[in-house]
Amino acid sequence: MRTLQGIAVSPGVAIGEALIVDNEGFRIPRRFVMRDAVDDELQRLNNAIDAVAEQIARNRDAVAAQLGDQCGAIFSAHLQMLRDPSLLAEFEGLIRKKHYSPEYAVSQTLRRFAKVFQDLDNGYLAERAHDIVDIERSLLGKLLGERREEFSHLTSPVVILAHNLTPTETANLDRRFVLGFVTEIGGAGGHTAIVAKGLEIPAVVGIGRFLTDLSGGELVIVDGNHGRVILQPDEETIAHYRHEVEAHHTLVAELETLRDLPAVTTDGTRIALHANIEFPREAESCLERGADGIGLYRTEFLYLGAKVEPTEEDHYAAYAEVIRQMRGRPVVIRTLDLGADKLGQLPQEEQNPFLGLRSIRLSLRNLPLFRVQLRAIMRASVLGPVRIMFPLVSTLADLRQAKMVLADATEDLAEAGIAYDPNVDVGMMVEVPAAVAMLDKFLKEVDFISIGTNDLIQYTLAVDRGNREVADRYQASDPAVLRLLDQSLTAARAADIPASVCGQMSGEPLYTMLLLGLGLRSLSVPPSAVPELKKICRSISIPKCEEVARRAMTMESAREIDTYLREELRKVAPEFGTS
Repeated sequence: MRTLQGIAVSPGVAIGEALIVDNEGFRIPRRFVMRDAVDDELQRLNNAIDAVAEQIARNRDAVAAQLGDQCGAIFSAHLQMLRDPSLLAEFEGLIRKKHYSPEYAVSQTLRRFAKVFQDLDNGYLAERAHDIVDIERSLLGKLLGERREEFSHLTSPVVILAHNLTPTETANLDRRFVLGFVTEIGGAGGHTAIVAKGLEIPAVVGIGRFLTDLSGGELVIVDGNHGRVILQPDEETIAHYRHEVEAHHTLVAELETLRDLPAVTTDGTRIALHANIEFPREAESCLERGADGIGLYRTEFLYLGAKVEPTEEDHYAAYAEVIRQMRGRPVVIRTLDLGADKLGQLPQEEQNPFLGLRSIRLSLRNLPLFRVQLRAIMRASVLGPVRIMFPLVSTLADLRQAKMVLADATEDLAEAGIAYDPNVDVGMMVEVPAAVAMLDKFLKEVDFISIGTNDLIQYTLAVDRGNREVADRYQASDPAVLRLLDQSLTAARAADIPASVCGQMSGEPLYTMLLLGLGLRSLSVPPSAVPELKKICRSISIPKCEEVARRAMTMESAREIDTYLREELRKVAPEFGTS
């Protein structure tokens, strides 16, 4: 058994067989062959070995002709490795004696060999692990027909282990068969993490290199609550996590009884619990969980993975679907929060994409695209209460220009005789320190604000939230972050402007008492978090929350604050106060 630590991005526990998808996207199945098919499967393996050997020989000759025999010798070593009698005997033994498929036999054997080489002290020999991995990929390519494995074709429950998953791939995962997933790279707050949370698929990212440590079909546990991945767990560990899954199911059943009850504190203060969604299909889940509305409707899904630019009708259909499903509950639609790289508009990759052309900056650079989205939102506004929110606003000039584009879009609709609601509220995300510093000015020009803690934490602490090397520095409860939150909420109250928090922090039960104590009365969270936070709100009083906030604000480190908040949470809701 081996435990790996990564970044928890979607809560829950998944226990199941591993489906390994490497950088080329090959699925490595654990498929047993029938006894009478063994000879045919061995022949299929031998054909693949011959084909790979021919390719290696061609590569050797071509490289040797251009760069000399010394460079060509690299491929000679590959060829020698591929034809090694002991390796071929091991393949054959697994297929004949254990009836493993050739794919699984190749994967298990070569990944074990690669791991042995990686663990050697000799640097030269350790590098040979890459040669083994290269041979494995080549063989799997021939055995699997060199095709990309489509996740939509799954027919049995698996845990996906991959170098990375794009947001589009994640969005297309079939929840019936994908129990959870783990990736070598990635970080909290990225679109893949957000999508996983929306789909309620347990996920851990940023593990680092680990795919060579195991083969497809082996049992894996994904602990999305604590960011742990357990390879080849023992029976005691399996029993522990199965008990945890059962306890979670019991808690979910208990929380379902709160669906139609309001989030009212013990002293009678009403807390608005809205939901964050990424896709239209999540709206129904919001209602099932008892959300008061949608506080953040991310619209990037229309562009991620799209082959052609979405039309105004595409936008309108997506917004209309959600507004209708919410049946009169408010829907806050955030305009595009994309980087220019996602739209293919940069001649070269940005060195600092989080500081570059993204979000409102990109929309203001591409006014036709911006107008299309704004027209669609305004057209949909006649279907129910809609609010528009601009992301990553850092200057008054950006806000004013965005409002001017909105005014132009509505004027176009009016001239065309197309109906829209002229009283749509317009707000902004507060997610950069510059916006906090100038908030008194911004509050005079918006109808509401929503604090996006994901980016606010990143920009305040100068920590790339997707960088595994500094992930431990990305701390929501850092005193500097809490001061900016307090400053923002205080300014909003003074200006009598509604304020909410929609970042990942708002959905964590650990921070509920702190946020309410700082004066927050509206939270926007993943749909799955609504019942949990409703339970906590109905178990606490505002005076107690204010006391917790006052004490937390005197502390000097995130660790000290988290420890204190966890102790206080255990007192009122012990089921959520675990570490």
